[in-house]
Amino acid sequence: MAVTDAPHIVRLGVDDAIAGLALSTEAHWNQTDEDWRIFLRDGIVFGIRDGMRLVATAALLPYSGNNAWISMVLVSGTHRRRGFATHLVDSCLETARQNGLTSWLDATPDGAAVYGPLGFTPTLQLRRLKLAKPAPAEAPPSSSATIEALRTRDLRATGFDRTALLEAFSQRSGSRIVGANGAIALVRDGRTARHVGPLLADDAPAALGLVDAIAGAEAGPLLLDAVASQSTFLEGLTASGWTIERPFQRMRFGPATTAGEEMPFAVAGPEFG
Repeated sequence: MAVTDAPHIVRLGVDDAIAGLALSTEAHWNQTDEDWRIFLRDGIVFGIRDGMRLVATAALLPYSGNNAWISMVLVSGTHRRRGFATHLVDSCLETARQNGLTSWLDATPDGAAVYGPLGFTPTLQLRRLKLAKPAPAEAPPSSSATIEALRTRDLRATGFDRTALLEAFSQRSGSRIVGANGAIALVRDGRTARHVGPLLADDAPAALGLVDAIAGAEAGPLLLDAVASQSTFLEGLTASGWTIERPFQRMRFGPATTAGEEMPFAVAGPEFG
């Protein structure tokens, strides 16, 4: 594909999961092929190919209340600086516009500088944290937390009904829902680290206590995307060995259609909201 060629954008299908995973792996992201199948099955994923090779993607994942999440904006290192990401995000926005959807995304600082001039409005900020070496694993804490309890709490926090997403997460091998003392979280596998989130709690001590219990039962690295305004929670995490890897800026394109009744402590991930 020559640099001067206009990119031919195609809609991808579930058979493209492995090709999508190759792109996110190249970028050192944590997604699995199961994550890609959620986007390809339940959302709309646009792509650009160079011959048979998939070299760029962007996904639009609808949620309830006329909302959708834009994510998986990826371009192979061999095909950057050709405007592919902009063309693909434009395709997502046009699809959202045609369907009357408000679009959301979690952007890196560089991405936020691009999306702002397009009309995206900043909302909350996130911090990606990693616990590289949890303490020696203990038995998982007993918990009677259910998918229904998580779904109800997640809806209250986000304003979105994400039953399909949360059920897909919880039904994976290795996933578990943990709850204690007014806090509840989902833990699932990632490509290189287990991910904690969403995490909802009555207060910061309950959130920190649940994270400590989760970390105590895990043998490998953990990732968590904390809401930056939950300062007591963030300070507690860093004091217990978690390190901040990068910030994300949540942004919205279009009118606010819903509002959460409480602030989450950690989200499902920048790709899912």
